[in-house]
Amino acid sequence: MSKPPSLLRAALKLLGVLVIVAWSVLPIALIAMSSFKSDRDIFSLTSRFSFAPTLANYELLWSRWGDFFFGLWNSFIVTVGATVLAVLVSLLAGFAYSRHASKGLQASAFFLIFIRLIPPIVITLPLFPVVNWLGLNDTHLILIVLYATFFVSLGTIVMRTFIDQIPRELDEAAMIDGASQMQIVWRVILPMAAQGMLAVAVFVIVYAWNEFLFAFIFTTTKAKTAPLVISEMIGAVEGVEWGVLFAASTVQLLPVLAFVILMQKHLVAGLTAGAVKG
Repeated sequence: MSKPPSLLRAALKLLGVLVIVAWSVLPIALIAMSSFKSDRDIFSLTSRFSFAPTLANYELLWSRWGDFFFGLWNSFIVTVGATVLAVLVSLLAGFAYSRHASKGLQASAFFLIFIRLIPPIVITLPLFPVVNWLGLNDTHLILIVLYATFFVSLGTIVMRTFIDQIPRELDEAAMIDGASQMQIVWRVILPMAAQGMLAVAVFVIVYAWNEFLFAFIFTTTKAKTAPLVISEMIGAVEGVEWGVLFAASTVQLLPVLAFVILMQKHLVAGLTAGAVKG
C-alpha cells in the first residue's frame, strides 16, 4: 500500500495538534470566561459566549475569601522552598551518579525509579504520626521537604543525563588546578547543567503549586495552601458560589500557566533528556 500524500499527512498532523490544543486549552478558557460571568449566566446555554462581563466575582473573592490570598502566599513559600531544595539535591545526586558510577549506584538508580511509581497516599498515612511527633504539622517546612523528596528521584535521573553530556576532561582539568569536588560542581558542572536544573525546577513548581493531598493531610490553618481554600469553597455550607470559585481557580492557575509557557523549551529539554546521544 502506498503512503498517503505528504499534504494529507501534514493535514492529519495539524488536525492532531489542534485536537490536543483544544483538549488542553478549552477547559482553562471556560473557567476563565466563567469567572467574568454572573451566576445566572454561568450555566445558561444562551449566555455561553454572549454575556456582559463583570468583575463582581473577583470583588467577592477579595472580600469574602481573604484566606485564599493567604493560601496563595503559603503556596508561593512552599513552592519556592521545595524547588530550591529539590534542584540542589538533584544536582548533587546527579553528579554522584554521573561521575562515580558503580554497581551499587546503578542498582539504586532503579530504586529511584521504583519509588517514584509509589502513589503518595501509600506513604502519607504512615508518615502522619511521625510528622505529628516531630511537631511539623501545619508548617511550611513539612510541605517543602515532602514535595522536594517526591521529585528528587526524577530530578536526579534528569540531572544525571545532563551531566553525562558534560566532558569529564573539564573535571580533570579543574582537579589539576586544585579544585575540590564541590568546587567542580559549583564552578564547572552547575553553569553547564543550568538547562537541566531549569527543567527540574519546572516539574517541581507545577507539582508543588497545585498539590492537594499532602497539604490536606499535614496542614490546617497556618500553612494552608490555595488548593485547600478552593476545596473549602466547594464545600461551603451556604452553597457553592460558582463565579467566585471560577475566579479563584483562574487566579490560582495564571501564575503557573505563565511560568510554564515561558519555560516550555526547558520543559521539553527535560522530557527529551538523553533521547539523542552525540
